[in-house]
Amino acid sequence: MPASAPPPPRIPSVAGLIAAVALAALTACSGQPSKEELEAAKNTFACELAGERIVIRFDSGEARLLMPGGDRVTLYQIAAASGVRFTNGILELRGKGMELQLIRNGVVTMLDACQPYAPPK
Repeated sequence: MPASAPPPPRIPSVAGLIAAVALAALTACSGQPSKEELEAAKNTFACELAGERIVIRFDSGEARLLMPGGDRVTLYQIAAASGVRFTNGILELRGKGMELQLIRNGVVTMLDACQPYAPPK
């Protein structure tokens, strides 16, 4: 009896490849926030500055701001009679609880609608 040849290798269809890639992408995107992301979110707040979103993260004597235009600013904690106070010599953030204000060139601007930041799901 002659030996039969092995069947030719199966080549996946283009549709099958696209489906596999899409499934892998969805699986990667649908994961829960990591432990580090959840911990960082505990000290992070989103507010409105002149109608635009500003994100503030408090961490080890610093306040890190993500400004509406995408600029990142780091402020350093200084003594305050009560509440919090951070500055970098140009910009100052001060307040108590969710009542925060930003001071630039002596002009005080209240931050509105401050609330704890929720990481994207």
